This record gives sequence, C-alpha cells and structure tokens, in this order.
Amino acid sequence: MGTPNNRKKVTIQTLSQLYKKQEPITMITAHDFPSAHVADAAGMDMILVGDSLAMVALGMEDTSEVVLEEMILHCRSVARATKAAFTIGDLPMGSYEIAPEQALESAIRIVKEGRVQGVKLEGGIEMAPTIERISKAGIPVLAHIGLTPQRQNSLGGFRVQGKSTSGAIKILQDALAVQEAGAFAVVLEAVPAEVATLVTQKLNIPTIGIGAGNGCSGQVLVQVDMSGNFPPGRFLPKFVKQYGNVWEESMRAIQAYKTEVKDRTYPAPEHTYPMASEDFLEFKRIVNAA
Repeated sequence: MGTPNNRKKVTIQTLSQLYKKQEPITMITAHDFPSAHVADAAGMDMILVGDSLAMVALGMEDTSEVVLEEMILHCRSVARATKAAFTIGDLPMGSYEIAPEQALESAIRIVKEGRVQGVKLEGGIEMAPTIERISKAGIPVLAHIGLTPQRQNSLGGFRVQGKSTSGAIKILQDALAVQEAGAFAVVLEAVPAEVATLVTQKLNIPTIGIGAGNGCSGQVLVQVDMSGNFPPGRFLPKFVKQYGNVWEESMRAIQAYKTEVKDRTYPAPEHTYPMASEDFLEFKRIVNAA
C-alpha cells in the first residue's frame, strides 16, 4: 500500500505526461480529512472536492444547495490530508454563472482559502469565456460537460446526454470549446461510451469519464458510492461499481462496541491506566474518612 509521503507531488505536468503516455488518470472524490487521507494514500492522481458532498457529507437534497463557503471549508479539510494528489475544488451553483469576473473571484477563493490546485465548473460553449478568464489568471480549470448535475432541472433530471446524433455533436462542440478556452481537462458525464471515445480522440486534452466508458483518458467516481459507505437500498447510478462495503464494516464495529459496553467487557484491563495499590488504598482511606 502507498502512503502520502512516498510519492512525488502530482502536477499539471504530471497529468500531461500520463495523458501523452496514454496511461489512464485516476480521480476520486473526497469531502473531508479522512476521505482525502485514504484517497491520497491509495495513490490517486487527482482528488476532487466535488459538490456531491452536498448529499454525501451534508445530507442535502441535491448539489444546488451547497454554497461557496461550505465548499471552501471542505476543500481546506481535504487539502490538509493530501500530500501528493492534484486537488480540484468544485465551483458550486451560483458562484460562477453570472459573469466571468464573479467566477474568477470564486475560483481565487477556492484556491487561496481552500488550498486546492484547481477548480471544476459545469458547462460547455456558454462557459468558454468564463473558463478562459479563470485560466488566464493562472488557475487550472477542469471543465465538465454531458450530464451537468447542477442543471438537472433544465435537463429533465439525471439523463444520459449525447444519445442522438445532434446530442453527440453538441457534446463534441462543447468539448472543443472548453479545450479552446484553456481547460486542462474535461469531465464527460453520462455519455454513450462510443461518443465519449470519439470525443476523446478529437481532443488534445484529457477526458475524465464518469458513466462514459473506458475510452476516456481517465475515470472519476464518488468515493462514498464506490466504497459502499451508505445504507442498504440506496440508489446507485448504473456506472458505479461498488468496490467495498464500508457501511457494513462500520456497522459491525459499532454494534460490537455497543455490545461490549452494555455487557461491560469493554473497557478491559488492557484499555485502562494503572495506579499503584498503595496510592489507591490511601486515596480510598481519605475518601471513606470524609
């Protein structure tokens, strides 16, 4: 197993080298110190402080509820744990859509206060001027096209994008636009695999797939989803592969703790601090004499 201290820091240049070698780029979300600590130790190339934390960390209904100040707080927590991976902070809904200057101000706060290395924002052609403004200020931008969850209401829900010829053309147009604007990479979400593969071939920046097949330059998943850190019966998107069952292991441990506390087998003598018998006897004498 890797540790956060035995890897060189991943940079934009590192990611570019991986892309040129056609070595898949690994990215996963994290929302706090423990989730970032394990992701970094596991060797992830990139860690995304995604606005999905609205649901998985804060219990909100969807990503539209989380605000910039909350994202900055979580970015700061993730940054403290991450020593090697390249970190990205999501710009939440309402923090970048009004104008490029508003977006730049939010991006500066995410990087300066949140201590991450870059930002992610949703949108294609219409967000090109915003991506260009942020990129020219020296802040790396990860674009996000296809299914853009912050815009689920205008998309009619969480629907696959690019399934028709015109829809696929729109995905390619968006990808080319964000590339031209200066994005260093682009997330393709919920796009048919063959479309994502062709779009990837037409770009000269990496694509990071989530529900877009294995023809992308890399992949990203929500850590809570892929690690199974949720109760049974929770909905998972089709593209999620569950690699573990953190919920079950945590439940087992906590229930065992509860049982041992109830029957007084915990704490055992090895979990307590000793006291010299003569000191205790003196203490007991004083207490009983009072």
